[in-house]
Amino acid sequence: MQKGHRDMADQKYTKKDISKRVASRLDQRLSATHEVVSETFTILREMLSEDSHKIRIEVRNFGTFSVKPTKAKPRARNPRTNEEIYVPPHRKSHFKPGKLLKSKLQEPI
Repeated sequence: MQKGHRDMADQKYTKKDISKRVASRLDQRLSATHEVVSETFTILREMLSEDSHKIRIEVRNFGTFSVKPTKAKPRARNPRTNEEIYVPPHRKSHFKPGKLLKSKLQEPI
């Protein structure tokens, strides 16, 4: 497969797809569940964006979202121009799947 091309079997889900599944499982209106799902993601984003250097959000049976600081890279290279550049310290996000999700992902296809 060429770089940048997606496999025909790739599945993409949106926030609306999540809202539809929640509405179906809880036998609720889509508008009500979409509001709850949207607010949940908004709150997660706000919590991960806080000024604290290290942040962890643990969701039992799902996984852990974390934000960690990175060090400055005074001698990084631009791969296109091979120019040496300075990359300042910043924060990066990370997701670590929980036990249930990890075991499900490790099952043979």
